[in-house]
Amino acid sequence: MLLTIDVGNTNTVMGVFEGDQIGHSWRIKSDARNTADELALTFRGLLADIPVTGIAACSTVPAVLRELRTMLSRYYDDVPTVLVEPGVRTGVGIVMDNPKEVGTDRICNAAAAHHLVDGPCVVVDFGTSTNFDCVSPRGDFVGGALAPGIEISLDALAARAAQLRKVELVAPRSPIGKNTVEALQSGILYGFAGQVDGMVRRLSAALAPDDPPSVQVIATGGLAALVIDHSETVTRYEPDLTLIGLRLIYDRNT
Repeated sequence: MLLTIDVGNTNTVMGVFEGDQIGHSWRIKSDARNTADELALTFRGLLADIPVTGIAACSTVPAVLRELRTMLSRYYDDVPTVLVEPGVRTGVGIVMDNPKEVGTDRICNAAAAHHLVDGPCVVVDFGTSTNFDCVSPRGDFVGGALAPGIEISLDALAARAAQLRKVELVAPRSPIGKNTVEALQSGILYGFAGQVDGMVRRLSAALAPDDPPSVQVIATGGLAALVIDHSETVTRYEPDLTLIGLRLIYDRNT
């Protein structure tokens, strides 16, 4: 069984693959204060009797990556491990001014998107930030856009406006909110769906100027399910996209 680990700023997502099929998956909060031993307790508690024969991991949180590296060497030293970082073969060309700036989760997403889609595509990853990643027909990561995520936008609004508060992120009765809660729900859900559609159309026109409709749009991330039903441009939903990319990169390096 291959254990894949995606450490994000807010959540850590884990999944176990048997072949190319994902079986169990978990989502836990990321805490940069956790030690290697605390990580080991969490991982072993979740994995229970699942035999781990390989591990692939990526992290956008340097402090967690350090402890994760220590934990893997201490508790899984006999298990083949691939950490996505400079020097690891990903199969993804990075066409950027400074390739080292690109988050490893975005590289994993690009690898998985190219594997799943025959042609140019845009990955919309709904996480702490909303990432728009552009992948060329050859599978190169050619850039994209970053925007504030849904939850941090709502947190900022509630913190800066005295009469506003955090609300449950569900669709209101109508886009025209009849009370403060519904108005916030409408602004967040339909506002972010409109942001996605607007960004995707601009990025598609830049990515495939001769045929923008040929660009497929893959949504992923913990908050994707909130928005995709209200988006006009998302063509595919892959909640485990980053984990699929980790599996592909592990196979390439072992």
